[in-house]
Amino acid sequence: MATPRVFPLSCVAQQYAWGKKGSTSEVACLLASNDPLAQIAEDKPYAELWMGTHPRGDAKILDNRIAQETLGQWIAENQDCLGSKVKDTFHGKLPFLFKVLSVETALSIQAHPNKDLAEKLHLQAPQHYPDANHKPEMAIALTPFQGLCGFRPVEEIVTFLKKVPEFQLLIGDEAATQLRQSASRDTQAAASALRSCFSNLMRSEKKVVVEQLNLLVKRISQQVSAGNSVEDICGELLLQLHRQYPGDIGCFAIYFLNLLTLQPGEAMFLEANVPHAYLKGDCVECMACSDNTVRAGLTPKFIDVPTLCEMLNYTPSPSQDRLFPPTQSPGDPYLSIYDPPVPDFTVMKMEVPGSVSEYKVLAVDSASILLVVRGTVTASTPAAQAPIPLQRGAVLFIGANENVSLELTAPQDLLLFRACCLL
Repeated sequence: MATPRVFPLSCVAQQYAWGKKGSTSEVACLLASNDPLAQIAEDKPYAELWMGTHPRGDAKILDNRIAQETLGQWIAENQDCLGSKVKDTFHGKLPFLFKVLSVETALSIQAHPNKDLAEKLHLQAPQHYPDANHKPEMAIALTPFQGLCGFRPVEEIVTFLKKVPEFQLLIGDEAATQLRQSASRDTQAAASALRSCFSNLMRSEKKVVVEQLNLLVKRISQQVSAGNSVEDICGELLLQLHRQYPGDIGCFAIYFLNLLTLQPGEAMFLEANVPHAYLKGDCVECMACSDNTVRAGLTPKFIDVPTLCEMLNYTPSPSQDRLFPPTQSPGDPYLSIYDPPVPDFTVMKMEVPGSVSEYKVLAVDSASILLVVRGTVTASTPAAQAPIPLQRGAVLFIGANENVSLELTAPQDLLLFRACCLL
């Protein structure tokens, strides 16, 4: 009997402290929807659902015809399932990690190194940088999803310097003047000035940061109590971050970085060296299979300010430029493709109306992982012995070049996300 190449997976939930708790978490809801025996603790955070072969969360195979217990073990024994190009390019490994995130408390101000820097950092400090791979990543909103991403236009930062004297003090007069002057010059001058300003902030003495942050929080709190708007200085966000991370230098990063609120289906792509932080909401995320993060604030974890300040891309851009729109498939009106400029992964979104009885999943020359976010279907392949029932929260592995048909078993719209590698 031929080994199945399409089968369901049981995936690992990570209960990091920043995750949404209990049934408020999309991660928890997906788990509970797919497994009636799942016990969701309402007082525990459910932060991430990992769908892939990463050693800290290798998915288990739910098919008793397959001897191997985990997806990583099975792929190692069935290399052709990756697709020939993927197998050769990524040395027989699944190149991406697919996730769902449910964020209640802000994640750290961070950036990810490129491949060369990742190799160097891993060699120098493997306890902090656990592998030699880069980590480009993309987030696609499931609910309104708030994050910081990339440096704001210089004009916006200069406005904050005028309105937030505590911010100006930490930057210093000389660097602030340099930034103001760069606004009328070229992008290179602006990036150089931003580097000076951001580096000054991040290298500020802890005592001074706490003093200035406390002054700012007190001033904003008084304005809020008096019924005055603090929107022009991101006051509500600053108070929120200060409650989560009192005295943390990362609170001031909101005056440097673009604030984005993605609506469901909108995405942002985070290439190497782009500063960012997820703040709140639920998203699908896909990344290169790596765990390398350089942090600088809003975290109790290891902070590496010198590396971060040196590696960042300081080119300013408006917030709308940070959005990463999908392309519509010319042959499938229900298929949107998020194809970032890296070889490691592509994400497909399928929104199929409940009036459609059958939907054929595009066959691609890559292993892929399919997540059901909404709807109920049965999946069939030409070689399958029996259809595979899939409901909300189900995760399906699809080997390269496999043809999969989905039969909608309820008159409900279908929402699917699929990670693969289109070389």
